[in-house]
Amino acid sequence: MPIEDIRRRLGLRPVINVSGTMTGLGASIVVPDAVEAVAAILSEFVEMSDLQRRASAVIADLTGAEAGFVTASCSAAISLAVAACMTGPDLVAIERLPDAAGLKDEVVIQSGHMVSYGAPIEQAIRIAGAKVVPVGQATSAAAYQLAGALTENTAAAVYVVSHHVVGYAQIPLNIFAEVAHARNVPVIVDAASEYDLKGFLADGADLVLYSGHKFLGGPTSGIVAGSKARVRDVYLQNRGIGRGMKVGKEGIVGAVAALQAWKTRDHDGIRARERKALDCWAEALDGRPGIIAEIAPDPTKNPLDRLKVSVNPAEARIAAWDLADRLAAGDPPVIVRDHEVEHGYFFLDPCNLHPGEDLIVAKRLAVELDQARTSNLMAATSFEERLRAREAAILKWPD
Repeated sequence: MPIEDIRRRLGLRPVINVSGTMTGLGASIVVPDAVEAVAAILSEFVEMSDLQRRASAVIADLTGAEAGFVTASCSAAISLAVAACMTGPDLVAIERLPDAAGLKDEVVIQSGHMVSYGAPIEQAIRIAGAKVVPVGQATSAAAYQLAGALTENTAAAVYVVSHHVVGYAQIPLNIFAEVAHARNVPVIVDAASEYDLKGFLADGADLVLYSGHKFLGGPTSGIVAGSKARVRDVYLQNRGIGRGMKVGKEGIVGAVAALQAWKTRDHDGIRARERKALDCWAEALDGRPGIIAEIAPDPTKNPLDRLKVSVNPAEARIAAWDLADRLAAGDPPVIVRDHEVEHGYFFLDPCNLHPGEDLIVAKRLAVELDQARTSNLMAATSFEERLRAREAAILKWPD
């Protein structure tokens, strides 16, 4: 008997995710080891502090850090790490936050790193009671500007590694850390969606924050790695603002299992399957009027490629954003990576496919492009109209 798709039982659309490890789509396919571990712990009781100690040992083993712990998400980890740099182990100060009276409360971050990952990163910093101090301009930051932004009130320096950040003229992490450390300012690295579990600490980060539910393939969670003293101070925030960001036993156990599975994962085999999907899509798009498909490496140097699909609406008879929207609206829904679609292209990400879904995506692409070519009217909604519609849709929930 076929296994029933729980999405249909719940009345949800059975989407195919070629967007990537996106929170809005459920992040990633949870690895079997984590699924098994979560199921096993749900009906049992544990001493949560001992469970976190076990997690710390696993995190330390994989990252090379002295210690680590698991929290609700990488966003939560940003707030807790900033709070820890403000309070240290002072329990009174921890309970008083976000009232930061008497504490160092300034956090520096490059202007080009002030991104949104679904919410503004500045807000994750301010939740702790800190003040955000931008460094440089959005398209240019230099070491002297960072040095000039550091004062006696600087609690921490935040560095973001993401495809969202400005990809040029930013301060490299090793120089960023060198300047901050010269003033005894700790460096927090937001590396939510990165494969590299050791390089950021090696480049000078004091605390590195990862998502447990993106490339690692665990349940929703955040992972903090760093020195014993720093990690302790972050963990202590659970007695304050971190209480509302707490992670359950299933989140910790699932993250630990995903981390352990990462050590034995067949990364080469996964890359080969992803490349097979990319080749399938490239073949399906080859020779189609107005379509250029090319392999694009991940911008943060993760070992992952995507297919960049550029659309010339005059020849394809459809705009890139209209094609993306039609794929999302169809049956089955195919959600592409469209965060740069106003430039006339989107990406197809192969990292979260179930077997056979690459062929379904290829078929959906062909159907939509064929319909556009044979239509009497060009499908070219103005991008401004699309923006307005998407913003209006945000306020419609839960209708």
